[in-house]
Amino acid sequence: MSEITNEIKKRRTFAIISHPDAGKTTLTEKFLLYGGVINQAGSVKGKATAKHAVSDWMEIEKERGISVTSSVLQFNYGGYCINILDTPGHQDFSEDTYRTLMAADSAVMVIDASKGVEAQTRKLFKVCAMRHIPIFTFINKMDRDAKDTFDLLDDIEKELGIPTCPVNWPIGSGKGFKGVYDRQKKEVELFSDTRKGTTTGEVKVVAMNNPEIDWLIGDEAKTTLMEEIELLDGASAEFDQELVDKGELSPVFFGSALTNFGVETFLRHFLAMTTSPLPRMSDHGAIDPMEEKDFSAFVFKIQANMNKAHRDRIAFMRICSGAFDAGMSVYHVQGGKDVRLSQPQQMIASERKIIEKAYGGDIIGVFDPGIFSIGDTLTASKEKFAYEGIPTFAPEHFARVRQVDTMKRKQFVKGINQIAQEGAIQIFQEYNTGMEEIIVGVVGVLQFDVLKYRLKNEYNVEILLENLPYEYIRWIESVDTDLDRISGTSDMKKIKDLKDRPLLLFIHEWSIRMTLERNEGLVLSEFGRS
Repeated sequence: MSEITNEIKKRRTFAIISHPDAGKTTLTEKFLLYGGVINQAGSVKGKATAKHAVSDWMEIEKERGISVTSSVLQFNYGGYCINILDTPGHQDFSEDTYRTLMAADSAVMVIDASKGVEAQTRKLFKVCAMRHIPIFTFINKMDRDAKDTFDLLDDIEKELGIPTCPVNWPIGSGKGFKGVYDRQKKEVELFSDTRKGTTTGEVKVVAMNNPEIDWLIGDEAKTTLMEEIELLDGASAEFDQELVDKGELSPVFFGSALTNFGVETFLRHFLAMTTSPLPRMSDHGAIDPMEEKDFSAFVFKIQANMNKAHRDRIAFMRICSGAFDAGMSVYHVQGGKDVRLSQPQQMIASERKIIEKAYGGDIIGVFDPGIFSIGDTLTASKEKFAYEGIPTFAPEHFARVRQVDTMKRKQFVKGINQIAQEGAIQIFQEYNTGMEEIIVGVVGVLQFDVLKYRLKNEYNVEILLENLPYEYIRWIESVDTDLDRISGTSDMKKIKDLKDRPLLLFIHEWSIRMTLERNEGLVLSEFGRS
């Protein structure tokens, strides 16, 4: 048991969240560079070294320079075993990010120094706050002209409502960015050239009271730094580990992921400030990985066709307790039977590594023959407890979808069902019809492009999308409601989901109120339960 506990204690599992283009994928890649997983980092946009980011694997991601899926990357550094969940930054894929945050113990929020807090950061932050998970802030792109540092901190505190505590402080920005000042050690870390960030480079550490500092950073930069530190010491919140653990104080770091400035410093501090895997709620109370010796995990993501040649489906699960052994049999709570977990693997983008062993805190992918759903619990415990489910978010955009070539009906139905099981899209049918007419609902319109792209590339099916004017969807909760008898408004449409549950679509919000008034006993819900 002690070996398992020791392994779990080494684990650090976190998600990286940000607005698109804040440099999240670049930061992820630099962590891998310091972890020795890759020898040379390629610029995400492909300008410097004409390489794509290692954590982006889908063709559409490489073409557009965005992360569409959540990658799971594991590496070792400084005695820790680190699991990074790299999430989509684009708002149209926020649902995938919400689910990924359910599998993380803490979050790293990447903010662009020239823009401050942006819309998507705000949305994702709310999910972290809802779960009270610790949030660490990395203010990126200091090698470009940045906003005033105090304004950036003020922005975080006002926009997100969380106090900040800068652990280090930048010396200049843009071309004048010299390095960072470590507030606790009272040392300045100066950065040498890292060959456009492709190598780790050297860091020179100089004590603030060393006379060398004057000519190393220049008199003007030193004077400004001294003034800012004095102001900061009087004004900023003190570091308090307990508040950080509760998600009520965010430690802030500065740097440039592209050039590696401040990345390793951040990684070292972050690992020291985060905790090993935490207890998770189940229907039998909290399950503590330090006490529960049996294996347990929950599925938070399903991805089909990660390998075109194999037409496979991978269920990603977060191990919450115990140890995983390849080929072990566990109880699938929702399916009500024992299943063998086969082909267990961990990923670095599209590179897969078959694993023999994994521990609480790790993320593994297992082959899914089509039996798993998002939110399912797997356990080897006699208790057969189930972890809390993951909410389904209501789609905001709808389109009618049909295949161009009617001879490819079989591939079309298979493809659209598999992509829907991943949770990126939701599919519905017209009430009282079969699969001839399929309505697709998505959280963000870019998901329609991905659906079109994936059906063409993975299933060889071309589709026509006809946008529908509906914006609101409601699940019918009242058990004895007869769908045929519902008296609705002219803009209401009756549909059903894959589990034959009845739903209503509306164009206007007032129509929902009117429909409820006209039908006594009708109960509508905004969230679907998986």
